[in-house]
Amino acid sequence: MDRQSQIDFILDHYENPRNYGEMAEADVHVEGGNPGCGDLITIYIKVKDGRLAKVSYVGEGCTISQAAASMLTEMVQGKTIEELQELDHQVLVEVLGEESVNTRPRCATLGLDVLRAAVKEYRKKQLLAQG
Repeated sequence: MDRQSQIDFILDHYENPRNYGEMAEADVHVEGGNPGCGDLITIYIKVKDGRLAKVSYVGEGCTISQAAASMLTEMVQGKTIEELQELDHQVLVEVLGEESVNTRPRCATLGLDVLRAAVKEYRKKQLLAQG
C-alpha cells in the first residue's frame, strides 16, 4: 500500500469507526490512555467458547489512536484468547504502516495495549470463577 493509500485508510477508520460503542453485555471492559496527549480508549470484549465473539471500543484522541483501535477491532474478531495474547505491535505495523507506528508509537499501540489488558482481566475473572 502506498503512503497516500495508507493515509486514506487511516482517515476512513477515524471518520467511520468500526465496532464503536459501549457493550452492555461485555464480559469485561478495560480503559487505558496516554495522559500526556489525551488519548483514551475503553475496550469491551465478549468471549464465547474461547473465542472473541464481540469486541467494541469507545475513545477520544488523535487520528492515529482512534483509527488504530477501529482497525484492531476488525482484525481480532473471532480470534481465540491464546491468539489475542500472542498479538504484538508488529501486527499494527502491517495495517497502519511502519511510518505511522514509528512516528506515533504510543498512539498507534494504545488500542492493542488496552485489548491485551482486557484479555488479561478476562482470564483473571475466569480463574476466579473456577475457584
